[in-house]
Amino acid sequence: MAEQTTLPEGVGASADAPHRDATGRGEQPDAVRGKPDGAEPTGAKPDAAVVRDALGVGIAVGLSGFAFGVTSAGSGLSLLQTCVLSLAVFTGASQFALVGALAAGGNPYTAAAGAFFLGVRNSFYGLRLSQLLALPRALRPFAAQWVIDETTAVTLPQPTRRAARIGFAVTGLTLYVLWNLTTLLGALGAEALGDTNAWGLDAASPAVFLALLAPMLKSTTERVTAAVAVLLVLGLLPVLPAGVPVLLSALAAPAVLFLGGRGKGAGRGTATTKDSTRKSTKSTKSTKSTKSTKNSTESTEKDR
Repeated sequence: MAEQTTLPEGVGASADAPHRDATGRGEQPDAVRGKPDGAEPTGAKPDAAVVRDALGVGIAVGLSGFAFGVTSAGSGLSLLQTCVLSLAVFTGASQFALVGALAAGGNPYTAAAGAFFLGVRNSFYGLRLSQLLALPRALRPFAAQWVIDETTAVTLPQPTRRAARIGFAVTGLTLYVLWNLTTLLGALGAEALGDTNAWGLDAASPAVFLALLAPMLKSTTERVTAAVAVLLVLGLLPVLPAGVPVLLSALAAPAVLFLGGRGKGAGRGTATTKDSTRKSTKSTKSTKSTKSTKNSTESTEKDR
């Protein structure tokens, strides 16, 4: 009778050992297989919370369309021109720059050029959002219309792709609809509304964006970059045309990164010098110890 060399099933096996399938491979535990279908990944944010935040931003900024409608009508643009500008351009800073330059008597081509350069920043937003949202190709041209400061600020902090898509869509839709509606109402009621500065509507959009941006400045490098950018704008504002100081404030980022890199390089050089000095000291001590050992050995042999 042949001796049994294998243990019966379940005997001697650990309770935690993985079960084996027909191929002999162990079944992976939940931690390796991943979470079951329908489970939210770690750090996920509830959809309701994302929608609430997106609606708050869209409504707060969308109301400032009143100020644009009034300003545009006051600069000489017709009701149709004002509404088409909001529908087609849909980036508040560029729109205000354009109508502001026209109201000041500037050349239309110069005003359009300034608005264009202010809008270039949205192209850089799009590069980041295209990777984060990963939308189908058919939807990308339509989504590009909503790539602005506010949608970017809401989308980037989201922990998951699902939350990012919801935040982008809700913010973009709410802001687009409300901005164009209030633009129309502002242009129609320009005379009745009066001075927009008295209502503070011209400051609504920058205030909301700064409130969204502040919590994202977590590292020292980011805070220093923001501070340098603010100083550049304040210093250049009295001497350069409107809109140009904002563009030049982007130079703060490469300047801080360059100076930070040089500081790290100097620190590494100092650390390397210290390490070399320590190694040299240890080597000297080791050499002295070796010589002392040899002398002691020779002295012992002579005594023998």
